[in-house]
Parts: sequence; C-alpha cells; structure tokens
Amino acid sequence: KAVVALCMQASLSIKAGYTLLILSDRGVNESYAPIPSLLALSAVHNHLIREKTRNQVALIVESGEPREVMHFALLLGYGASAVNPYLAIESLEDMHRDGHFPPEYSWDKVFKSYMKAVDKGLLKTFSKMGISTLQSYQGAQIFEAIGLNKALIDRYFTGTASRIEGVGIEVLAREALMKHQFAMREPSDS
Repeated sequence: KAVVALCMQASLSIKAGYTLLILSDRGVNESYAPIPSLLALSAVHNHLIREKTRNQVALIVESGEPREVMHFALLLGYGASAVNPYLAIESLEDMHRDGHFPPEYSWDKVFKSYMKAVDKGLLKTFSKMGISTLQSYQGAQIFEAIGLNKALIDRYFTGTASRIEGVGIEVLAREALMKHQFAMREPSDS
C-alpha cells in the first residue's frame, strides 16, 4: 500500500508543478518503516514512465541505505537523478571526529575522497558495460533480477530481465518490517 501511495503522491506532485521529487527515508520512526530505496525509486520511475510524465521531474534519492558503489549504480540505473547517502556521510563524519583517519586528513578531504571513490567506481562500472556517460546509464535498467517474482518485476522493475523467479512484494514488505523492528528494539545489557 505504501509503494502505491508513494507513486500516487509523485503523480500529484507533478500535476502541482514540482520538478524535483525527493524520495527520502529520513521520516523513519517507531511507527513508520522505510520502503527499500531501490524499490521506492524504481516503482516511482516506472509509474511515471507509464503515465508519460517521467521526463518532467528529477528523482532524488535521500537514503541511509547506499554506502558502496553498487548501491549507487543500482539507484542511478533505475532512474535516480542524484543520490544523497546521508547515513554514509554521517558515519564518515563520526569516524573523522573520533580520530579514525590520519590527523592530516581534514573532514573536507575525507568527504571528497569518499565521493571520488564512488565516482571512480561508477565510471568503472559504466565502462565495463560499454557505457561512456552517466546520462546513457541513468534509468537504463540494464541489470538482471535474481530471486524476484514476475508480478513484482512487471509492476515495479518493468523491463528488467529475470530468468529465476522468487519472492514477491509481500516478502520484501515483511523483510523491511523485520529490519525496522530490529533497528527500533531497545538495546540489551548483554
């Protein structure tokens, strides 16, 4: 239900004249679990394509999930115009403040090094696929899904190849709720 509501909200936002849509999981609390960022993005991206309104907006993902190159590659490949990996950045800030980097590394250097590593990793990923620009890669959905059922792929990852069936949206929802419950539990004394 939440994914469908997110898609409807995106449509309404476009009708209201918005040109930037931010898909964020910052509103997570004890009552609200996040929709997995790739699912949320791909669902909205493909929904807007079906409505023929996708070219009217930029989709920005603000999430605690992306940390490594493949996470960024998937989000960009499924339509993200930009990605804000706020939790990775906050983690690096904490590590810098706690002295986990050499003293000569300023916060600015740590941040720029992380972004440079992600950028270089993305360029390497593109080039291995024979793609030379981000624009050609964005939204191309050139991955193969393994372990997702046809109904899930047809609705939310439209056009993605999949030779091996698997779980549906119900399992993804259950896993998201389990992760959320684990994250929100009270710490034990052990």
